[in-house]
Amino acid sequence: MNPSLFCLPKSVLITGCSSGIGHATAYYLKDKGYRVFATARKEDDVKKLKNDGFEAFLLDVRDKENITDVLKNITNLTNGTLDVLFNNAGFGQPGAVEDITTDILREQFETNVFGLHEMIYQVLPIMKQQGSGKIINHSSVLGLISLRLRGAYNASKYAVEGLSDTLRLELKDTNTPINITVLNTGPIKSEFRNNAKAKTIENIDIESSRFREVYKKSLSSIKSDVPFSLQSIDVAYVVEKIIEETDVKPRYYITKATYLLGYAKRILSSTLLDKILIKI
Repeated sequence: MNPSLFCLPKSVLITGCSSGIGHATAYYLKDKGYRVFATARKEDDVKKLKNDGFEAFLLDVRDKENITDVLKNITNLTNGTLDVLFNNAGFGQPGAVEDITTDILREQFETNVFGLHEMIYQVLPIMKQQGSGKIINHSSVLGLISLRLRGAYNASKYAVEGLSDTLRLELKDTNTPINITVLNTGPIKSEFRNNAKAKTIENIDIESSRFREVYKKSLSSIKSDVPFSLQSIDVAYVVEKIIEETDVKPRYYITKATYLLGYAKRILSSTLLDKILIKI
């Protein structure tokens, strides 16, 4: 259903629209008639979005003053309102826990956790003032289970899960009509894996690592298809569903891998689950 046929289109702010899920979701929702505020971290990406008809803004979620300025510009355009925030910006830093420095771990959290939190922190007053709103936080199947050589990313997504669950309870406890939901995506065909490859090369001392051969194998096969992969547009469909649903679920699993591993997490002991995960 095209929302603009019956009322003013719902306003949706999406972070991380340069490629992948954010890019696909922005274009899909715009085509469906939503008022999409698309953001990206690089000037060239923002220029492309504007050329394609978006109300687009340069936004680095690690910069709280930048967030403040963008939200001020958006609310000036919407008479002070914002219906939906899709916290999508993020990246994956591969590496064994023993191979990542604290600075690298902190860098992972700056975008995936602290940036996400700052967006929420600044958007909540807008939504509380208007008496409604939806915040969609992009987590991962790796917010449910952990895999080897992904310690920083695993930890960041577990943090997103904890923040989202806690905020949801706090809003319900105070009868605040704002929905908090989490997307647990599995493997999605996008630039995410190629970007992760670059982060491995940039930040991991591969030759000195005990996991040297594992890294090399991973880097050489990173472009191959991953079982149960979906397209970025499949996530966009779920985002629209969340926007339109009245009874929003706390989390939405996307891809068969998420369903399978999420189920395994619930029914298996940690010892048995480890035996499965160590093979992935």
